[in-house]
Formats: sequence, structure tokens, C-alpha cells
Amino acid sequence: MDEDTHCDKVEDVVGSHIEDAVTFWAQSISRNKDIMKIGCSLSEVCPQANSGLGNLDPKKIYGGLFSEDKCWYRCKVMKIISDEKCLVRYIDYGNTEILNRSDIVEIPLELQFSSVAKKYKLWGLQIPSNQEVTQFDQGRTFLGSLIFEKEIKMKIKATSQDGTVIAQAEYGSVDIGEEVFKKGFAEKCKLTSRTDICEENKSDPGQLVLRNLKSPIPLWGHRSNQSTFSRPKGRLSGKLTLDLKNENDSGNPMTFPKESLAVSDFNLGSNVSLAKIKQDQKLIEENEKLKTEKDALLESYKALELKVEQIAQELQQEKAASMDLTHHLESTLKTCVDTRMKNLAAKMKMLKEMRHVRIGVRFGNDLSEAIQVLDEGCFTTPVSLKGLEIMWAEYILAQEKIKTCENVNEGNILIAQRNEMQQKLYMSVEDFILQVDESSLHKRLKILQDLSASLEAVYGQAREGANSDEILTKFYDWKCDKREEFTNVRSETEASLQRLVAWFQRTLKVFDLSVEESLISEDTIGNIDEILEKTESSVCKELEISQIDQSDGDKEIILNTYSQILQRIRSEERLITTVQAKYKDSIEFKQQLIEYLNKTPSVDHLLSVKKTLKSLKAQLRWKLVEKNNLEESDDPDDSQIEKIKEEITQLHNHVFQEIYCEREEYEKLTSLAQKWFPELPLLHPEIGLLKYMNSGGLLTMSLERDLLDAEPMKELSSKRPLVCSEVNGQIILLKGYSVDVDTEAKVIERAAAYHRAWKEAEEESGLLPLIFLFLCKSDPLAYVMVPYYPRASLSAVQASMPLNSEEALKVMKGVAQGLHTLHKADIIHGSLHQNNVFALNREQGIVGDFDFTKSVSQRASVNMMVGDLSLISPELKMGKPASASSDLYAYGCLLLWLSVQNKEFEINKDGIPKVDPLHLDDKIKSLLCSLIYYRSSITAEQVLNAECFLIPKEKSVPNPEKDTEYIPYKKEEEIKTENLDKCMEKTRNGEATFDC
Repeated sequence: MDEDTHCDKVEDVVGSHIEDAVTFWAQSISRNKDIMKIGCSLSEVCPQANSGLGNLDPKKIYGGLFSEDKCWYRCKVMKIISDEKCLVRYIDYGNTEILNRSDIVEIPLELQFSSVAKKYKLWGLQIPSNQEVTQFDQGRTFLGSLIFEKEIKMKIKATSQDGTVIAQAEYGSVDIGEEVFKKGFAEKCKLTSRTDICEENKSDPGQLVLRNLKSPIPLWGHRSNQSTFSRPKGRLSGKLTLDLKNENDSGNPMTFPKESLAVSDFNLGSNVSLAKIKQDQKLIEENEKLKTEKDALLESYKALELKVEQIAQELQQEKAASMDLTHHLESTLKTCVDTRMKNLAAKMKMLKEMRHVRIGVRFGNDLSEAIQVLDEGCFTTPVSLKGLEIMWAEYILAQEKIKTCENVNEGNILIAQRNEMQQKLYMSVEDFILQVDESSLHKRLKILQDLSASLEAVYGQAREGANSDEILTKFYDWKCDKREEFTNVRSETEASLQRLVAWFQRTLKVFDLSVEESLISEDTIGNIDEILEKTESSVCKELEISQIDQSDGDKEIILNTYSQILQRIRSEERLITTVQAKYKDSIEFKQQLIEYLNKTPSVDHLLSVKKTLKSLKAQLRWKLVEKNNLEESDDPDDSQIEKIKEEITQLHNHVFQEIYCEREEYEKLTSLAQKWFPELPLLHPEIGLLKYMNSGGLLTMSLERDLLDAEPMKELSSKRPLVCSEVNGQIILLKGYSVDVDTEAKVIERAAAYHRAWKEAEEESGLLPLIFLFLCKSDPLAYVMVPYYPRASLSAVQASMPLNSEEALKVMKGVAQGLHTLHKADIIHGSLHQNNVFALNREQGIVGDFDFTKSVSQRASVNMMVGDLSLISPELKMGKPASASSDLYAYGCLLLWLSVQNKEFEINKDGIPKVDPLHLDDKIKSLLCSLIYYRSSITAEQVLNAECFLIPKEKSVPNPEKDTEYIPYKKEEEIKTENLDKCMEKTRNGEATFDC
């Protein structure tokens, strides 16, 4: 205990919270403004602050949401009760409360300062060790009545180690400690310099906190109605808390006037003085109660007065409405007949329109008509179809046997058997064609298609279900019931209208002055009101039944019937389609067999073409030798050389014309061998038809390297020999591949697969076409002939004059089309890079071919870079096989490379570029993310249909076998020569290249 530092110092404080009969919390009067500022700051900061998470620091100050007034106050955590509950003390007032963690928030550093309230203990007193709980609560209540919200003087005697101030409390001339002692709520303790000795008989702090929590928590709201010092109320027990609340609400805080507490006039220690205090408190309580009752009566009076006024207004409004209704009825009665007749005329107009509309749809008339169409002209399977199918199956089996036969003698036997079967099939085909011609298939199919289209337009999508006759039976029963009901309603309407017309005719005679006989009588006039009522009712009923929506049961019946009808239509359409397909095959078979019945197609015309080719090639070789001799002579004749060159050019053209004729003959024989005569490769092995068929029509055996006046392409021949030549006015490129016995077949197989994929769409395929494939007779080389597009590769274009964004999108859309064509044919490119993609005329992208001597894994293992980007996908780096996804990764890198011209981008540690920081169009960025990051499901077809490629359709890829116009680029000195690599700065982390 510190007795020297602040000894006998006097402070003016106001009591804010009572713990027991000798311990309380009080606020210095000088810090009244601080309390106001703290409250304002907390109300702004706390609602947006973060909740206290994790382990809460007991030394730290937090913001707590007081449960009574939902205002924020500074607090410290005293104890963690559970994961969700904490015991806190409001440090500026002294009281405690259990709060949820969500009601405890972090507050800024500027609010992390010492508490406004201090804990005080009365000098020389302590709580008796044997004090009961009731006496403890009474002592706390008594001390609260003396100091709570009272301005008291504290003479500081000492300070405990826990910060509790030991002081003598006085209210005016009253020693508060003495009064507590006299009442027996505390006892004298022996003064000592150690706090622990003085406090040894004090109640357990945990029990004290729990006792405090038993007390009701006071309201801290409505601070403007508090005492002069704006102090929230402390915790008191029992009735005193309620008394203080009433005093606070009335604006008259309970204080003891100093003059009444003077020692000469009033002794607080006497029983009389305490009785007077209680009496005063009781008077104040009764006064407040009367005031409350008065306010309640006043409010009730005002409410009643307002209600009376509202009822008077409502009565006035009802009166006005009643008057209006009376006037309306009077005016309506004057025009009653006019109004009823006009309304009836309007309904009659609607009824006429309704009857003109085709109401039969509501009752399934169209479905009944459809059933009738299906029943009357139903197409049945031709009788000869079953026998024809059996004959076809036997014929196809015979053809398969011939196709797999490798022995000529055995083949001849199989051919004879096939021909016999062919005769029988021919007769079956003729019978089948005759039957089909008599059945008017096309007309019936057109009727069914029109019928299904009309029904689908009315009923929409059909329901999948079992075919059942019960559905149609139920439909007919339902239709009869509905038709009967509607007929009855319509008959009733017509009868009512006839009665109304008859009444008008009789009434006309009554009012006709030319009629001498008097007809005025009740029988003549009749009851017009009853006739009108009946007519209106009948017309309304027919309109209602015509306009009302069908019930769920009606809809179910109609939908089931419609679905059944549509199933029958589809079934008959499938049968007709099958018969038509068989009819088409039969017609083709018959036409083919008329020419080749009992004989095999001749190859003489192909042999003649080959003979002509052989002669032309010999002449060409001789002319080439003659030209070389003239050029190497000592005195060359330029005119003679030019003449020979012209002859060589003509011979070249004649050779290629014959080669194209030879290809046409091969195509004819291939078609015959595939469809009708599989024995052709077996009977004529000398023409090499099987090799031609296996190559997909790409292989030619009549073309040789020395027949081409070719120039070597040294700048492009780093990996394989490349030569350039001109054929029929088109510049072509010959790619040479070294082959052996094993790789030759693989080269032909891979080139054939690529060529077949191209042939599926040709100009629209997005692929570089292959013109010819031929094998060198003198060297182990295979040559592939392709069109040559000088300076059209993507790398060359970007190095000379980079594509703008629109051009880049057009080119890359064509590249996506090329990948889609390959992937659809189950071909993985594996070698997509900037040197193997071509931008024709800066707007048409095509994918180049690949090394046909290498497998896809060998092609994909080559590390190709574009700028700082590796074109090898992450899964290839991990040793996984190449796939369509790895092709699309390379495609994405190329697209990124084109999209970020003159822009800097980063590459992560895995060698994958970062797309997000780039300032690209959102559609392109989305596609790049799908290609480079989220690549599990994207396909080339999806890339082709991406939003960023919604541009006008690009021009078709030029046919290499036709004249091709190619726009050359400007001269190099007239275009920019800045290399694209300078447009993409390398990453600054020292990784110039990446292992990919």
C-alpha cells in the first residue's frame, strides 16, 4: 500500500457503481467532458469495427455493446466464460456484464487510455467475514443511497497495489464511512501498510462479481435526462435501482441538500434521519407515480379525442358516398334498359367473334383429324423389303470375303460366287424398286411432316411415354363429354336469343299505329326482365366456357394424346426414311450393275494414262539434259536455251495434267473398289491401287523429284531438305523426309490421316493442304508437296509488320478452326508454334502440317518458345502424353503473344504467364484464362465459338490445286523492322528462359 504519494489529497467525484458496503466506483467531476467525447467517438467507430477474434487480451481496452441501451462503452475482459461469452467491466463506470463475443469489438489506439472511473474503498472499514447475503445486499443499497450520483469529496489516504484508492468519503459534513459502520454493514479493520492484510477478510472477488451480476442492469440511455454530470447509472440491487430510474426519468436526480445534511440540523446516523430519508424517497416515488398516471390519462384523452375526430370524418365520408350512390342509382334507373341492351350487344359481338374462331382445338378436333390421317394412309413395310435385306446381308458378306482374300485363284472363286449372288440381289432390287414406286413415299412423308409441324406449333414439345390404346380411348370419351356439354350450352344460348327476338317482334306490333287491333296486354308484352336475364346468362355462360382455361386433367388428356400421335408420326417417318435409304442404295446398285453385270471394271484407261505419263517424263528428262548441255557449252545459244525452257515448261504442264488425270482415274477405281468391286487391288496389283487407297488419295507414283525445276530453300532447310518450284502457275514447296522400310508406312499413314481431315472441309478446314505425296526411287526419301506462302508465317509477319488486334483475332479464329478439324479426326498436332501458323493476307489463319516421320510424343517434346513463353503445357512437363488440351495451351500462348504487343507481362515460377494484370479486352482475357489456366474441359470448338471471335466470316482457304492469289508484302525497307521480341520485355527476376 502506497501511503505517501497522494496522501490527504482531496478529489470531487460522483458515484457511478456500488460493489459492496465499503467498495464503489466513482468518476472525477473534472472528466465530465471526457465521458461525452468517448461516447461520441465510440458511436462512430464501433459499428464498423472488427469483432474481437481469437484470444482476447485482458490488458487491452475494447468496445462493448451494453445490453440495456444498445450503446457502446469501453470495457476490459475480466474472464472468458465460454467460446461465445466473456465477462467484461465497463472501465469508465465500473459495472460488469456478460457479453457475446460478437458484441466486443476492437477500438483504435486513440481510445486506448486510462479509465475515467476509479475504484474506491472506505478508509478503515472492511466487510465482516460472517456477513449474510441479505445484509450484504442491504449494505450495498445503503451505500448507494448515500453516494450514487452524488457529488462527494474523497480524502485519499492510500492506494492499493491493484489500484484501489483508500479514501475517506464525505457528503457535505457527513462522514459516509462512519454512517456505514454505525449501521453495522462494515467493521473497523486494523490499519497496515500491506493491502493483502487489509483485504484478507474481504469477500472473494469472483463471488462479488457474481453478486453484482444478480442485480438488474440499469438503463444507460437517454443521457440528456441524466444528472448534471451526464453519468450512466451504476448497478444497485432491488427497489433502489427502480427508484433511481424513476428519479432520473423525471429529471430530478435524488440528492441530499447540503443544508439538510448539516450536523447541527440532521444527524445521518440517527434512526430519525434514516426514516426521514425513506419517507422522502417514498414521497418522491408516489409523486412520480401520480405524474406517470397523469401523463397516461392525458395521452388517453388525446387518443380518444383523435379517434372521435377520425370517426366523425369517416361518418362524413360515408354520408357523401351514400349520397353519390343514391344519385348513381337514380341515374342508372333512368338508363337501365339502355345500359342492359348495350352490354348485351357488346357480349353478342364477342360471341360472334368467338364462334368464328376455331374452337375445335379446345376439344381436340385437330387431334381427331390427325388420328384419322394416320389411320387412313398409314404406310406399311413393303413385302419385298425383308427378302431384300437378307440378300443384301449375304452380298455384303461375299464382298468382305473378297476384300480380305490375298490369293488370286481363291479370289476368282469368291468373285464367281459373288456374281451369282449379285444376280439374285439384282432381281430383288427390281421388285423392291417397283413396290416403292407404287407407294408414293414422298407424298406420304410430306403429309406427315406437315401434320407434325402443325401439331407442334399448337401443342409444343411432346412427352415421352409408352404407346397405349387406352390413351386414345380416354381421349375419345373425354372429347364426347366436352362436345356434349358445349353443344348443350350453345343450344341454350340460341333458344334464349330466339325468345328475345320473338319478344321484339310482338312488341313491334304493340307500338305500330297502323295495326287497328289492340294488342296491349300482359300476355303480349311478356316479362322482358326475365327474358333479358335468361339471355344474358346464356350468352355469358357460353363466353365463359369458350374463354376459360382448360383444367389440369383436360390438359393431361390432350398432352398424352398429342404425344401418342407424334410417336406414331415419328415411327412412320423413320420407316419411310429407312425405305427411302434402301431405295436409294437399290437404285445406285441397279445403275452400277447395268454397266458391270457379270464383269469387272477395266483399268485400261489408267494404264493408258500411265503410258502417256511415262513418255512425257522421258521427253522432259531429255529436254532437261539438253538444256543443261547447252548451258554448260563453251558458246551457249541463248535463243536456243530459251526455246528449250519453253518446251520444258510445256512438258511440265502436260506431265501434271496427266498426273491429275491419273488421280481422277484412281479416284474412280477407288470408289468402285470401296462400294462394289473390292477385288480390284487383288486382280491388278501393278497399278498400286491399295497404296493409293491407304494414302487417302494423296500418294502418286508418277511424280519424281528430278522432274521438277526446283530451287533449294537453304534458309528453311535447317531440319530437312526443302525445295521450291512452280506447278501450273502455283508456287509449291517440297518437304523431304528421310525414311526406311518401317517409317515409310508410318509417314504414309500419318499424312493420309491429315489429308482425310483436310478433305472433310477442304477450304473451310483451317489446315495447310497437302497436294501430293511421293517416294523417291533413287534415295530413301519421301516428299510432301504443299503450297508455299512466302513470309506468311506468324513469326515473319510479327517481325515485319505486327498484326493489329482485329487482324490477330481473324487469324487466330482460322487457327482454332484448324485445330478443331484435327481434333475432330482424333489427330493431335503437337507442333503448334509461330513458324507453323500462317496469316494469309493478314486476315486468314491456317495451321501448317507437322513432321510425319515423328510420333505425337516426339513432336510434342520439342521445346518451342515464343518470346519468353514456352509452348509446352504443364502436363507435358510432368511427363503426361500430348493431348488436345496441350495443343490448346500452345494456341493460348500464341494468342497471348499476339494480344500483348508492346506490353509487359509476368511469368510465374511454373512458366505460366499471368493474364490478370494485362489490360486486355475482357472477352480475350476470359478466353486466355480458359486456355492457359482452366483447361480441363475447353475444346477447340468452344474456342472457335468464343465471344471475342464474333467477327465477320473469314475468307475460305484457297484451293492449292487452283490458281491462288497471294498478296505479297511491301519491301523490307518500307516496313517496320522492329523485332517482336523487343515488344515483350523479359521478366526481371533473372529467368530469361524456362524449362518447359
